[in-house]
Amino acid sequence: MTNLERFLSVMDYRPADRVPNWEAGVWPQTIQRWEGEGLDRSLFHFNWFPGEGALGMDEREFIPFHGDLIPSFEQQTISEDAQTITFRDGKGRVRTALKPGTVSGGRMSMDTYISFAVSSMDDWRPIKKRLDARDARRLEPNWRAIRVEGWKRRAHPLIFGPNCSTMGFYWFARELMGTEGLSYAWYDQPELMADMMAFHADFLIESMRPVLAQTTVEYICLAEDLAMRSGPLLSPDSYRAFIYPSLKRLVEFAKGHGVRYVVVDTDGNPEAVVPLMMDAGVDALWPCERAADQDPVRLRNKFGRSLRLWGGVDKRELTRDAAAIDSHLRTLVPLIEEGGFIPTIDHTAPPDISWANFQRYWESKRKLLEGRL
Repeated sequence: MTNLERFLSVMDYRPADRVPNWEAGVWPQTIQRWEGEGLDRSLFHFNWFPGEGALGMDEREFIPFHGDLIPSFEQQTISEDAQTITFRDGKGRVRTALKPGTVSGGRMSMDTYISFAVSSMDDWRPIKKRLDARDARRLEPNWRAIRVEGWKRRAHPLIFGPNCSTMGFYWFARELMGTEGLSYAWYDQPELMADMMAFHADFLIESMRPVLAQTTVEYICLAEDLAMRSGPLLSPDSYRAFIYPSLKRLVEFAKGHGVRYVVVDTDGNPEAVVPLMMDAGVDALWPCERAADQDPVRLRNKFGRSLRLWGGVDKRELTRDAAAIDSHLRTLVPLIEEGGFIPTIDHTAPPDISWANFQRYWESKRKLLEGRL
């Protein structure tokens, strides 16, 4: 089977030679550790979404898309000492970052966010000017001439937008307002939030429109991260009132213009709003974070086959011995046999996973995908 045939068969619960072999990636600190444990860095590019040839991952193609502010805010260092740096980033946020442990720009802890670009309708109006879907810089130069014929002949899944470029509705607003500001705004500034959600749907629709006029795509993945360990960061009522109508409109446009599946990427436990996602037309959920009790076997029993599941491999189990890794992977066999499931580590691989353990995981995962574990 081709990679495209395999993907479509698994997503449609039809027989396949095996399940697609995908992963999200690793921390820069993990690469540093693995090099010290014998990995030959020259064999890997470590952009695992399109596939890592040295590991035999299946190919995917992501249509280049710039979904962020154009122009971005000017980045500015505000203060710096031996331990921290405080700066304004390209989204207009002021944040403080911890410097020790940083590798290739990747930090060992989340930054502390001090202020955000939007706190009112007056702040939001000028931001819209930086989100012009018609801006030619949003898509690859000369993409019609150099890409379209290849897309039409593809034998692999084609996706609109690289990872995190197609921001979901919660993610989009949080990037501009922060978690706390957004949490209040659903209640204190409903007109602002309704306008932001409707505008973002329009932005994504008009950004996709020229591409979808030239080709179909297998899926779009909306980066949301709208949940914490115990549940969503907004109530189902707020989701229904503000996000659901715009999500449904976006999904209807996408599927009406050649997008086969719509996927939502969210960490944490989103279960309270998953029925609303499904009703809006979402087909798959990723990455099923196990630290938030997102066991994909349980989720399949709860939500049924209409919700495909990706991810679900507990990164914490990969720090244990070979027997524990294999035992954990065997719990996923029922989903491999049923279909509608593509296992990956439930986020990028952190540096507490050794190179030897990852190699064991990779060997056993291949057997799992082929039905031999």
